[in-house]
Amino acid sequence: MIHSTPRSQGNYSRRLVTVLEPTNAASEAYRALRTSLLYARKGAPPGVILVTSPGSAEGKSTVCSNLGVMLARAGKSTLIVDCDLRKPAMHEIFGIPRTPGLVDILVEGGSLEVVCQEPVPGLRVLPAGVSLADPAELLASQDLSNLLADAREQFDYVLVDSSPAGLFSDPAVLALRGDGVLLALDARKTRKEDVRQTVRGLTAIGADVLGTVVNNVKGTRYGHY
Repeated sequence: MIHSTPRSQGNYSRRLVTVLEPTNAASEAYRALRTSLLYARKGAPPGVILVTSPGSAEGKSTVCSNLGVMLARAGKSTLIVDCDLRKPAMHEIFGIPRTPGLVDILVEGGSLEVVCQEPVPGLRVLPAGVSLADPAELLASQDLSNLLADAREQFDYVLVDSSPAGLFSDPAVLALRGDGVLLALDARKTRKEDVRQTVRGLTAIGADVLGTVVNNVKGTRYGHY
């Protein structure tokens, strides 16, 4: 059985808006994103979704965590896997220990069911685990592929948070093990050419780019999201 670790709201990062402010405009935007995913493909919605961005600090981890909350609230069994081993954030966002986590399972062995935590009812989170100097080889391993395959069988949705696709090769490897990719963009920071290059790179390897989520947009009914 997967461990459940109740958390007080004081432990959550302010980025977890869907928990801290579930009725505000940003949370409504994540509900809309959830609906789009649930009906993305008739009969076969994407089950394993990679969340990445062209560059750093463009909101991918924020999108991944809040989308996971919304999917869980819709009654979908959901797992978030922190595969951004270069700058992991899920343990900080949800206020849970970083270890044990993904790296610990892949290096030392262990059970997904035992290591996962449940910081929000219905949502399981697998944090990054111990630090690695060079995570690329581990992310390309058959062990990770097997772990994601097992997770696919256990959960309705598996959200994979990765490093930025425009900076590292990790997301390209992970994208081939999923059903689709969501790109997080910052309306005031992300360059159009960076988006084009990232999409071209992902589609060139056969990844299915499901769409984009634009953060930091003012003047819309969704505020900054």
